Amino acid sequence: MPYRFEVHNSKMNLKPLVKEAIGNFENYKEILGDAERNVIKIVDLEDQKYTIKSFKIPNIVNQIAYRFFRKSKAERSYMYANKLLDLGIKTPFPIAYEIKTTAFLFKKSFYVSELVECDLTYRELTTDFSIADHEDILRAFTRFTYELHKNGVNFLDHSPGNTLIERTGNGYEFYLVDLNRMEFGEMSFETRIKNFARLTIHESMIKVMSNEYAKCTGEEESEIFKLMWQYTQEFQNRYHGKRKLKRKIFFWKKKYREEA
Repeated sequence: MPYRFEVHNSKMNLKPLVKEAIGNFENYKEILGDAERNVIKIVDLEDQKYTIKSFKIPNIVNQIAYRFFRKSKAERSYMYANKLLDLGIKTPFPIAYEIKTTAFLFKKSFYVSELVECDLTYRELTTDFSIADHEDILRAFTRFTYELHKNGVNFLDHSPGNTLIERTGNGYEFYLVDLNRMEFGEMSFETRIKNFARLTIHESMIKVMSNEYAKCTGEEESEIFKLMWQYTQEFQNRYHGKRKLKRKIFFWKKKYREEA
């Protein structure tokens, strides 16, 4: 099966180890996250931990698209990670990616990066309001998002599980993960505010973020809050509408699970 394998220039010493690790992916047992669609496993190479993300084989239409017309999720993750680092935005260091194809179809792809041992993710801010520095983290995260926007980074998957948070002596460091959907370029005011829509359902968090974003931008806080809350509600309505539709279409899967 044809394949492409690229390793970061600064990590060429790891090339044979990474290639072997990808080949042995199924044998590794330590899984990171819920592994609902894509599977991320943790591996040790030369006394350092890395993650290997195995992307699910796409449907037949996308197998053709990824084979001939679009870059794979693994390749985009690798490219965007390098671009973020060039901009001074943190993400787990990109080590390599591999894609496997047939003559006409795209099949498997893998993305390898360093493991970042974080203290928490943004998701925990949405579920645990007893975190002692909750508001401090939320404000720092908002300033981080402002820096993304100032650098022309529209992270289309800016959602609760995709920012790792590390406490440091000087405050907080934020690392973006799940990078395969990004756009780069100047962002309008509405696009910047819409980028917050996936992050929380809690109005109290929206109030804090809109207040901090207003401090960063000099824009009117009331207008930021109004739009941020509006886009949040619109996203939630679309999200739950899609879930309801999927439950109707795939009702037989639920029935099968119950019978099993």
